[in-house]
Amino acid sequence: MNIYVGNLPYETTEDDLRQAFEAHGEVSSVQLIVDRYTGKSRGFAFIEMSDDGNSQTAIEQLNGADFGGRELKVTKANRSEGGPRRD
Repeated sequence: MNIYVGNLPYETTEDDLRQAFEAHGEVSSVQLIVDRYTGKSRGFAFIEMSDDGNSQTAIEQLNGADFGGRELKVTKANRSEGGPRRD
């Protein structure tokens, strides 16, 4: 399952996210979204977990949790989140 994680502190690394989510199961991939010009985090990421049960547990446990002083928004990823802009 692909998971959207929002409201991340800008200093968060992919390793920080992997560690937080691996407490709930195997993490297949972590994609921290960065600004293409500055290379700095945009404050959200996508986590891929292979087991849907573990994914759902991670969503339930981490949504609203304090992470580096910010309240995480963790949901099942929608196809439109993080996709190309259609301005």
